[in-house]
Amino acid sequence: MSIFSIDEEHNNIRLDAYLVMMIKEHSRSYIQKAIENGNVLVNGKTAKCSYRLKNGDEINFEPLKETPLEIVESDIPLDIVYEDDDLMVINKPRGMVVHPSNGHFSGGTLVNALMHQKTKLSSINGVIRPGIVHRIDKDTSGLLVVAKNDEAHIFLSNQLKDKTMYRKYYALCEGVIPNNDIIIKAPIGKDEKNRLKMGVNLKNGKDSTTRVHVIDRYKNATLVSCELETGRTHQIRVHLAYIHHPIIGDNIYGNKHQPLTNLGQMLHAYLLSFIHPKTKERVEFTCEVDNEFKRVQKLLKEQ
Repeated sequence: MSIFSIDEEHNNIRLDAYLVMMIKEHSRSYIQKAIENGNVLVNGKTAKCSYRLKNGDEINFEPLKETPLEIVESDIPLDIVYEDDDLMVINKPRGMVVHPSNGHFSGGTLVNALMHQKTKLSSINGVIRPGIVHRIDKDTSGLLVVAKNDEAHIFLSNQLKDKTMYRKYYALCEGVIPNNDIIIKAPIGKDEKNRLKMGVNLKNGKDSTTRVHVIDRYKNATLVSCELETGRTHQIRVHLAYIHHPIIGDNIYGNKHQPLTNLGQMLHAYLLSFIHPKTKERVEFTCEVDNEFKRVQKLLKEQ
């Protein structure tokens, strides 16, 4: 339990805002839930989140009791491109979520499938995301690396930070892109009009760079290769929509009534390159696009 005494400096501040400021390890939503559950007392009594603190108030904060999480196994076959004692490179299918989260705790994620494999994984990201070094979206297919021990996980994560892990994607975009090569530099953050989306945010976004190379052009679409220099959430999807060539099948950033597919964005992580944590040599892995990507591409060629 934590006890706080309110002085004149913090007079008239909201209860939830004060606790967010004082207890750095918990989010605002966590603090508000604790207040609503009665885990926070002001002068020995429960209070609302909106309660305005007064000089001399005493706050007792009791953390929420968390139920230990147990990740269930899911008997789902995995396309393991490479495996050794330190890591696995997996070709994730379209439609699979990488790790459990709200709405995905009953199984079916990549982590649930890894649990069924009985593979020892790193503990860096806890019970929910064991071994997960980086993610790709549910409706994006392709390569990602999973760490089997903490040393490998730290080594690989550092390559993400210093940009020595290279990732390339194929994308089928709406419209014809005229230039053969484009560098998109636009900061990405929460969309100011829709907080559930990401977007180019010039004021509060983080620096983001995507290199785009045109591979083929069709009547109303373009096949491109995208290389990430940074790894922001939905980066390629946001950047391609920003230049008015959203990914086909992307019903968040593109055409919500795309006639060609309803199975998600035509985006595939086809190349992954990094320095191996044990050998210290660069390794590179590639994989083909899935059948849905091939089907949509064939339709575009025939138009």
